[in-house]
Amino acid sequence: MRMTREFRVAAGIMGLLGASLTLSGCLGAPTYGTDKTATEQLLSDVGNAVMLSPGNEEAKRIKYQPRGGLVLPKDESKLVQPQQSVASAANPEWVESPEEIRDRLRREADENARSATYQSPLQRSNAYGQKLSTQQQLEQYREARRLQQGLYTDQRRYLSDPPLDYRRLPEGAEADLGESERDKERRRKKAAEMETGRRWWPF
Repeated sequence: MRMTREFRVAAGIMGLLGASLTLSGCLGAPTYGTDKTATEQLLSDVGNAVMLSPGNEEAKRIKYQPRGGLVLPKDESKLVQPQQSVASAANPEWVESPEEIRDRLRREADENARSATYQSPLQRSNAYGQKLSTQQQLEQYREARRLQQGLYTDQRRYLSDPPLDYRRLPEGAEADLGESERDKERRRKKAAEMETGRRWWPF
């Protein structure tokens, strides 16, 4: 019973202390250039946000004029028609997706299934309808791989390629192999001996 009474007294003291700290914080809070403290401004803003109807009578007395209509010429036939959007599938120059191309070729193959002269592009090995040998397929693969790695200097194929003048080596650069590794090692050892004043090999 005594512990319970002491606990109540301590809880009451802590509550009074917390309330006093809260009130002192509210009273001594900065106003940031306004006539209200930060807490009062927060409560006011929250109240205005929750309020359904405006509180000031001046806002209610404002008379809003309707917007004026569009000014049209007397002869509306002289108006220029707006340009039709070209970014649509109805445009004949619209690029087909791979899925659309595959579906179109399948429909054409189904429609010409009984035709003896029709040859589907899906059955061709290349654009000319010729069967490629293993060597030709290998050459095509090597060429595609070379283009993918950028190993070409004859022309610019992509916007990311540098100009051709930047890709050409100066005359005689192919035969210039540079300084050999043995000479580089000798030069490095000689420079080390000159800096330390002793030979690099202690024995």
